[in-house]
Amino acid sequence: MNKAAFLDRDGVINRKAPANGYITRWEDIDFLPGVAQAIALLNRTGFRVIVVTNQRCVAKGLLTIRELDWIHRRMCEVLAGVGAAVEAVYYCPHELEPPCPCRKPRPGLLLDAAREHGIVLSRSWMIGDSDTDIEAGRNAGCKTARLLMNSQTTNLKADLAGPHLVDVVHEVLRWEKRFDQKSLNSSYRHQLMSIVDHRTE
Repeated sequence: MNKAAFLDRDGVINRKAPANGYITRWEDIDFLPGVAQAIALLNRTGFRVIVVTNQRCVAKGLLTIRELDWIHRRMCEVLAGVGAAVEAVYYCPHELEPPCPCRKPRPGLLLDAAREHGIVLSRSWMIGDSDTDIEAGRNAGCKTARLLMNSQTTNLKADLAGPHLVDVVHEVLRWEKRFDQKSLNSSYRHQLMSIVDHRTE
């Protein structure tokens, strides 16, 4: 079964630009601690890692699509070089208005990725650092996990939370292990009841 970990970019993979600014150069990408380790762990445990990110800086004219694609290509190359594979990057380059289907919290980016990569959304996770990310994940039918740093609070509760991506990934894997065990037990009970029913016929 194809399952994915959808990751937001800024604040999850790399540090956010200061003063609510935008990342407009590759030199501005500063990977957060443990990110490569977390992505590699997702790779090893059967998750396809896909980045989904709002990048309104394009609509603002701060960089071009070509420049944004270059940043993402370099990001994926650097991560792959240390054993952390990002399969694809989906982004919304649009302004807030008029509304578009791809800007989170709308689920368009996740739905496009699921369709093009054969992802089962109900078995997938959206991992982000904002209410917008969590709402997008829910709207797409995913489970959700949120990065909460420095006693940060939120009005929109995710299924899981942790301070860094690597912490959240470990929580996701513990959740998945419990889910798989419950599914296995349910399947075993079903098989056992089928045997009992057959013998009593």
